[in-house]
Amino acid sequence: MSDSPVKTPADRSHASSTYIVRAPKFMLSDHALPWLAPMLAILLVFALYPFFYNVWLSFHEFVPRKRTLEFVGTENWQKLFADSRMWGALGITLLYTGFCLIVQLILGLGIALLLDSDDPGFGFLRGVLTLTLVIPPAITGMMFLLLEDAQFGVFTYALQQLGVLGTSPILGNTSTALLGVMVADIWQWTPFMVLIFLAGLRAMPTEPFESAVIDGASSWQIFMRLTLPMLGKVIAIAVLIRGIDLFRTFDYVYVMTSGGPGTSTYTLSLYAWQQTFSFIKWGYGATISLFSLLVILVVANVFVAMTKLRW
Repeated sequence: MSDSPVKTPADRSHASSTYIVRAPKFMLSDHALPWLAPMLAILLVFALYPFFYNVWLSFHEFVPRKRTLEFVGTENWQKLFADSRMWGALGITLLYTGFCLIVQLILGLGIALLLDSDDPGFGFLRGVLTLTLVIPPAITGMMFLLLEDAQFGVFTYALQQLGVLGTSPILGNTSTALLGVMVADIWQWTPFMVLIFLAGLRAMPTEPFESAVIDGASSWQIFMRLTLPMLGKVIAIAVLIRGIDLFRTFDYVYVMTSGGPGTSTYTLSLYAWQQTFSFIKWGYGATISLFSLLVILVVANVFVAMTKLRW
C-alpha cells in the first residue's frame, strides 16, 4: 500500500484554488474609464492629434527649396478669404450637396414606402438594396465614367437617342458634368436613405394608422398627418448624416472629372487635395480643410437647433 496521505476535500479545494487566474484589478472596477481607455486612445491618435496638427499647419507653409515648414502667421487665412477659386468650389459643393440631398431624400422616402410590406419577396428586395453600399465610391465613379463615356457610354447613347443630349458628352460639357457626377452619388447612396426610412417606418405603432383608416382618412391624409410627422426625427438624422457626407465628397469628382471641364465640378475637398498634394502647399491645404470643418459645424449645429435633435 502507498504511504502517501489521503487528501481531504478541503485539501483538494485549497490546491485547486492556487491555479485560479485572477483578472487584473482594473478589469474588475465599476469605473467607466478603464473600458473607455482604448477608444479614447484611438480618438486621440486618429482624431485629436490630426486636428491640432492641422491647426498648427495652417499657420505654416512648406518651402520646397528649403524642404522645411516656415511660420507665416495668418497669411494662409487671409489668402483663403481672398481666393475666388475657393469660393467657387464652395458654391459648387453647396449645389452638389443640396441637389443630391433633396433627390436622395425624395427617392429614399418613396422607395421605403413601397418596400414597407411583409409580403413574400419584399425582405429580399430590402436586402438587395445594401449591395450598392458595399461598392467603394471610386469603383462606382469608374462604372459611371464608362456609362457616360462620349463614344460607347450607354447613358450617353440613350440620352442622345431620346434627343435629351446633343453631340457633346455628359462629362465633357460644363453644363452637364456636375449632374453626371451627381447621378453616381445618387445611385449609390439612395439605398442608404431607404434603409434608414424603412427602419423608421417599421418602428411606427400601427394603432394610429388603423384608427385613421376606420375614420375614413385617405392615403394622402395618412401620409401627411401621420407618417411624415412621426418620421420627422428619422428624416432629420438621415439629412444630417448624408449632408455631412455629401459636403466632403471627393471620390466621384476625382475619378470622373478631376474637377473639369474647367472648374465646373471643383468641390472644396478636391481643391484642398490639389493644393496639398499637387501644388505642395501643405499649410494652405490644411487651412481649406479647417474652413470646411467650420462650415460643417456651423450648418450642422444650426440644423440640429432648428429640428430640435439631441446632439
